[in-house]
Amino acid sequence: MTMTSEQQGEQQGKQQGEQKGGRRFLAVAARRWPAALAVASAVLTADAAGSTRGVAALAEVLLLLPLLYLVMAKLRRPGLSWLVLAALVVPFVASRALDALAPVAVVAVVAPAVLIWGLLDGQLRRPGPLRVQAVAMAGFAAFAAAGLVLDPTVGRYVLAAGWLLHGVWDFVHLRRESVVSRSYAEWCGGLDVLVGVALLVAW
Repeated sequence: MTMTSEQQGEQQGKQQGEQKGGRRFLAVAARRWPAALAVASAVLTADAAGSTRGVAALAEVLLLLPLLYLVMAKLRRPGLSWLVLAALVVPFVASRALDALAPVAVVAVVAPAVLIWGLLDGQLRRPGPLRVQAVAMAGFAAFAAAGLVLDPTVGRYVLAAGWLLHGVWDFVHLRRESVVSRSYAEWCGGLDVLVGVALLVAW
């Protein structure tokens, strides 16, 4: 059946509308890829929230998150956020896989090294992001330690609070566009909130 010119116009308009809708979706997806990555990362860690061993692992990971902020505050180059994350995650994961060294050893080595560097060049003696991140590191370490030493039934709630608070920390830095890159802050903030919620509802 031959379409009239009016029907052809309607068909073309519909196709153009669908194409524009597809382009808009792709544009939004391109901008929000850190959020999508956060959801995917949370799915991969979802099982950990439901076991004692998994909760202990999430406590150790919580130590890694403020460590990255400490390193980035020292470097003062937000564009390196993802590269620094990779540099911290590789030895962290390797230590867990090989079971030859506790993952917290990575934090125990890197954090003091950064602080000593900051003291030597005077950055830590001046008010600024490095001081703020050092205090934050201590605070989040307290949440992580509580998650490791307390009874799992109680510790997971403390640990969940630590993850949720770090999510807030991420979104504050995202809004201020400081210390870390926007994409990292968006990804980490989304992941933190999802992991915190999972800890609260998994058991």
